[in-house]
Amino acid sequence: MLIYAIRRLNLFIITLLILTLISYNIVKLDPFSVFNQQEFWAGWFQYLRQLMQGNLGISADGLPVTQALSEVFPATMELCFFAFFIALIVGIPLGTLAGIRRGSPADIVISSITLLTFSMPIFWMAILMIMLFSLYLGWLPVSGRYNLLFEIPNTTGFALVDVMLSNHPQRNQAVEDIIRHLIMPTLVLAVAPTTEIIKLLRDSVSDVMSQNYIKAAATKGLSKSEIVMRHGLKNALPPIIPKFGIQISTMMTFAIITESIFNWPGIGTWLLDALSFKDYVAVQAGVLTVGSVVLLANIFSDLAGAAISPLARKEWYALK
Repeated sequence: MLIYAIRRLNLFIITLLILTLISYNIVKLDPFSVFNQQEFWAGWFQYLRQLMQGNLGISADGLPVTQALSEVFPATMELCFFAFFIALIVGIPLGTLAGIRRGSPADIVISSITLLTFSMPIFWMAILMIMLFSLYLGWLPVSGRYNLLFEIPNTTGFALVDVMLSNHPQRNQAVEDIIRHLIMPTLVLAVAPTTEIIKLLRDSVSDVMSQNYIKAAATKGLSKSEIVMRHGLKNALPPIIPKFGIQISTMMTFAIITESIFNWPGIGTWLLDALSFKDYVAVQAGVLTVGSVVLLANIFSDLAGAAISPLARKEWYALK
């Protein structure tokens, strides 16, 4: 396990260095960049020194990029957190049901709906939801993170946490307003990871339920629910946990589209604005931040899978 963790850490460092080369080349697109006056590798080493000091540069509006990131990055993380939470609470039960009843009407319905929603473009689904729930029914707001009349202080950057920590005179109304603004973008962003979790868990559960130890458990008189909970999910979940990191990186990509549609003040909207104004300092900071989050998510999901999977640990020990 330790050797595997060290290998993953080494891979993370190498990939992160490659990512800094990409972001360094982006900032060099700015004709006024100080790095254009230096030799390539000397400029890159200076760029790395600035990064290690927490200096991501000054954006076109004259403010430090880190200040802007501290405002927009938590908004994206809040959206991704709730989207992934929905993906888990919906995807795990449906994937398990489809796996234990493979070929049944329930499996056919779940698989068909999964394929249909997976095939829908995310922007088209968002437009349909806006037309139905905002324009036609009038239940949910079209855009934004919350009504600006509430004036919620930016303490942690997470709107729900900030309003709960504050002594806002209309705190309950503010919480309700934040949740109403969260519903549509969260549901849209949750579609892709939900369908992927359903497909992965369906195949994994189906494979586990065909094993001999499952049949042995049934002959001992264990009920179907006991077999699924004690043996089925216990052995079906670990192989797909390392793939959760891929779903997080997919969400970060789709978050840019979702934020632009719902005018969500996150890092995706901020990056698109920076691109339109050719603010290359902000663009490189956004690319570096999103890339680092994706790398960390993949490493943590791999380590989590290693920690809870005896079979995986046995295979990694054999590589020593």
